[in-house]
Amino acid sequence: MLFGWHLFLTLRSRSPELFKDLVSCIHGLVAVLAILLVHVPAKFRTFTIEGSSHLIKQTEKGVDLIASLCHNYHTSEECLKEMMDKSHKAIEEVFSMKALSASECKTENLDKIDTDRLMYFKGLIDMECFQSNLEKMEKLCNSNNCEAELDFKLILTNNDYIPCAENLSRDSTNLGCSKCAFETLASPTKTIKNMLTVPSSPLSPTNGGSVKIVQMTPITSAMTTAKWLREVISSLPEKPSSKLQQLMSSCDRDLTNAVTERVSIVLEAIFPTKSSADRGGSLGLNCANAFDTLWADARKMEASKLYYRVLEAICRAELQNSNVNNLTPLLSNERFHRCLIACSAELVLATHKTVIMMFPAVLESTGLTSFDLSKIIENFVRHEETLPRELKRHLNSLEEQILESMAWEKGSSLYNSLIVARPSVASEINRFGLLAESMPSLDDLVARQNIHIEGLPATPSKKRAAGRDDNADPRSPKRPCNESRSTVVEHNLQTPPPKQCHMVLTSLKAKCHPLQSTFASPTVSNPVGGNEKCADVTIQIFFSKILKLAAIRIRNLCERIQYMEQTERVYNVFKQILDQQTTLFFNRHIDQLILCCLYGVAKVCQLELSFREILNNYKKEAQCKPEVFLSIYIGSRNHNGVLISRHVDIITFYNEVFVPAAKPFLVSLISSGTRPEDKKNASGQVPGSPKLSPFPNLPDMSPKKVSASHNVYVSPLRQTKMDLLLSPSSRSFYACIGEGTHAYQSPSKDLAAINSRLNFMLNLQ
Repeated sequence: MLFGWHLFLTLRSRSPELFKDLVSCIHGLVAVLAILLVHVPAKFRTFTIEGSSHLIKQTEKGVDLIASLCHNYHTSEECLKEMMDKSHKAIEEVFSMKALSASECKTENLDKIDTDRLMYFKGLIDMECFQSNLEKMEKLCNSNNCEAELDFKLILTNNDYIPCAENLSRDSTNLGCSKCAFETLASPTKTIKNMLTVPSSPLSPTNGGSVKIVQMTPITSAMTTAKWLREVISSLPEKPSSKLQQLMSSCDRDLTNAVTERVSIVLEAIFPTKSSADRGGSLGLNCANAFDTLWADARKMEASKLYYRVLEAICRAELQNSNVNNLTPLLSNERFHRCLIACSAELVLATHKTVIMMFPAVLESTGLTSFDLSKIIENFVRHEETLPRELKRHLNSLEEQILESMAWEKGSSLYNSLIVARPSVASEINRFGLLAESMPSLDDLVARQNIHIEGLPATPSKKRAAGRDDNADPRSPKRPCNESRSTVVEHNLQTPPPKQCHMVLTSLKAKCHPLQSTFASPTVSNPVGGNEKCADVTIQIFFSKILKLAAIRIRNLCERIQYMEQTERVYNVFKQILDQQTTLFFNRHIDQLILCCLYGVAKVCQLELSFREILNNYKKEAQCKPEVFLSIYIGSRNHNGVLISRHVDIITFYNEVFVPAAKPFLVSLISSGTRPEDKKNASGQVPGSPKLSPFPNLPDMSPKKVSASHNVYVSPLRQTKMDLLLSPSSRSFYACIGEGTHAYQSPSKDLAAINSRLNFMLNLQ
């Protein structure tokens, strides 16, 4: 273990360009593992090569070591061979050893192994050379440690039984200790066993099952998604398919060249290379983090293939929409294409776990806002059916971040749509300068990154516009407010009075809005029909997602506090605020409004619930962040000519901002001068209060498959459903954690007992 880890660190220091992401690091670790398996003396092995459950790939000459490891860890054979070649060169340089073809070496270590593609170093891990070789690598690792960089050797500090080489004495008294370290190293398959071991269950092979599901870890998750990218996406053609080319050429003008040119420019902006930095480009990332050219080219290729694949699927789906008879508006929309490219690139980065470019870096590189990206996420998932569950969860996490706060930040394009759909909030949007700036054109990206794409002129042409989308609202925070106000006034002349222009936040209309409506300029009329603008459609869809997310969080929080009967009221107050006091959300987090709604309902209904208790329970929620209730924006103040944002805690925000704005909605929950406990009817509705909207029917948490051979899924059971399930007539059919059908033993035994009962009843039938 000690030797292998230092060998990996040595390889990493010699070829840093190969270790830009987690997937590459895993390939490096597996390459080191393969070298250890070949070189560990046979007498120290605690496993056998032939018949091992982890080395299952065979050839006529014996175990195919590389193929077996690739099968176990979902690695690419091509990448693994490259890593092993780099490892061999590092060993030759560090230890002054010559690599020999393993097929020419006669040693017990290589028995039962197909040696055709392997190299061998005599004396690499022999007992006599072990300590000196380890010392060499330790010194090399120490000398390569950069200031402010993590010391990766610390990963071994808890292994007290593996001493550092410099502490190993050469005399005979410590020979046993050295041998202990050597023997620990000599069992590399312990690593494999530990990574693949899962807790025993009734369906596992150890208990009579036939198939075992490997427990999902961050490593296995990364390698599973990397396998999907390698096998499904990388095998696709580099250019658009013939069907996609046909769709693009059938538009009012042939858009094929424009689409392919855009992909090259935008992906070069997302994956800046060292060559771009050398040409003097102003990289979106720090120049020190510019990607290695080979690595960046591979990622750009993967992202472009994924983009073309999803673009074709979306075009096919749009043509099936009865409201779409021409793809030109969609395929000529600059913002739509950039969002689709950015989403593809984000999934590639997420697959490789590229930590130096975490979200929202992909937005900064493309000139998009988070609200722009939120328009494409759902469609992306719907039209890429092979997308692994881990990547779907990643996109869901991004969408959640956007809905809860990112879309409400200053400079979000949400405000460019909101100012059209809700003219009543225009003054607040302009006063705080919340509007998004115009999206940079492709020429701007080329100039900023100093991009040189083959086939494009070195000097950007001014003829290329930002797009014909374009969400091309001319408003910008840098422009005088009177320009925006005049636009809003002009728009107001065509809108009903304020009382009539409040959007009714009900479920979306049955008609399916095409994507071109979502990405069209906010002031354009909706092509589906009616008097609504495209901004109305966009805001309606976005607000419906906000309400669904809020409903989930309100239910979870009320359930945790054990005030489930107030869930609907809290939800309705939140809903009315979103509809009629939308400005409360500007520059804020939706959880701040949820917490205030919950406390406000508790106060009005005279419940014994303090803000402290609400916050204590909120801290247990997965999405909780301290800044949500400790630092809430309430405006700016002028200090010596400089505008300084003012932030307060949630109680101050509740008293100073929330109550004045939300008081009418809270008071309407009860009739004037009455107590809820005196006036409640059988349904729990307070007489005289507005009719409450029904609480959304939310699904339980996503079920998890627990059997590889049967369609058996398990979903966490909510406390509110437990009592209903455990009725006298059905109690014997269910077992909850800590609650059995007889004296509690364990979940496994209780489930086995239930299965036997059900099987017995089936046999009787």
